[in-house]
Amino acid sequence: MNFSELGLSEKLVAKVTAAGLIKPTPIQDQAIPHVLNGRDLMGLAQTGTGKTAAFGLPLIDMMMSAGTKPAAKSVRGLILAPTRELAKQISDNLGIFTNRTHLRVGLVVGGVSINAQIKRLERGTDILVATPGRLLDLLDRGAVILSQTRYLVLDEADQMLDLGFVHALRKIATFLPEERQTLLFSATMPKLMAEISATYLTSPVRVEVSPPGKTADKVSQSVHFVAQGGKLPLLKELLGKHRNELALVFVRTKHGAEKMMKHLDAEGFAAGSIHGNKSQGQRDRALTAFKEGRLKVLVATDVAARGIDIPDVRHVYNFDLPNVAENYVHRIGRTARAGKAGAAIAFCSDAEMSELRAIEKVTGLKIKIESGTPWETGREAGSAGKGKGKRGGPGGKPAKPRGFRPRRSKAPRQRKAA
Repeated sequence: MNFSELGLSEKLVAKVTAAGLIKPTPIQDQAIPHVLNGRDLMGLAQTGTGKTAAFGLPLIDMMMSAGTKPAAKSVRGLILAPTRELAKQISDNLGIFTNRTHLRVGLVVGGVSINAQIKRLERGTDILVATPGRLLDLLDRGAVILSQTRYLVLDEADQMLDLGFVHALRKIATFLPEERQTLLFSATMPKLMAEISATYLTSPVRVEVSPPGKTADKVSQSVHFVAQGGKLPLLKELLGKHRNELALVFVRTKHGAEKMMKHLDAEGFAAGSIHGNKSQGQRDRALTAFKEGRLKVLVATDVAARGIDIPDVRHVYNFDLPNVAENYVHRIGRTARAGKAGAAIAFCSDAEMSELRAIEKVTGLKIKIESGTPWETGREAGSAGKGKGKRGGPGGKPAKPRGFRPRRSKAPRQRKAA
């Protein structure tokens, strides 16, 4: 199939072709005709497969053909995304296809001036890309009207659940008309997704181009079993082998991300960081520097797992394994994009064996062991986790392996002399 065979207008197909897109990806091939036919849709596909165009192109096509303009403060189509980075990525991608048309694409996220956003919304917006928190702020101020919104897209809906946006979604829904077309896209399918689907979608078509939790085929995955205190030396050793290639390092906390970035920078690595304590300007500058290659290592929390679309990322390090197994899929989806190959390297301490097992269950894969041996777990491993994070980490004291007890020798125990 090509884009013209999917039912898109010739004018839009010309823009798609000019952008370098020739053949639709599987999710685009299956989703676009249903969206153009007005159906609610649940789309399941791994990251990096072109989901933005799968919902963005038919929305743009339908709005261009309608020929109407939005009223003041109103929104014709609303796209909700869980993070600022993903929202900006969606907005930038849509801007490629709406350039030199009458359609206006707006972006509202936290971390930047709300007054400037209010001013831009006054004229009305054809497609508004928003994070839930900032959108609620604007709704509370009466700066935006959703009563005329005919299209709603929930992108990366599973992460919205992870980040606790369920209540925000319910509140936003009260401002929307019941008569609308709703599209839901996600890379994984947690149990709560059924509730979201039942609440917001009407008789949806389900499009699934890969099993939920499936990772990209061109990502080579491996795991190092290493004590928490040995992770940083190992990371520096591995990063040193590919200093001229882009690498993402995922850690669990904002404080840990900043601490590691400063340590790597002091060690001569061109490193930056991105996390929730950074302003939007700081995050944008770090991403730009990383994309342009001025930074070679970007240390990030999960806030960036779904907002980085940089084809040249060759290595993703899971320095800390994620608490939510599905986030592993999104993290490693930052590499092997646009048909390129990549490597995902996980570090597993003794206290993270349960996280590793959960990841292997979600992905349906047995991750290749690169070094070390799997930690033995048992009752003592569960108690060991209580002190997790107090030792080791960037610049910290090496931690003794916790949750590991050597096997007893089979030799008989010698009795003490009386």
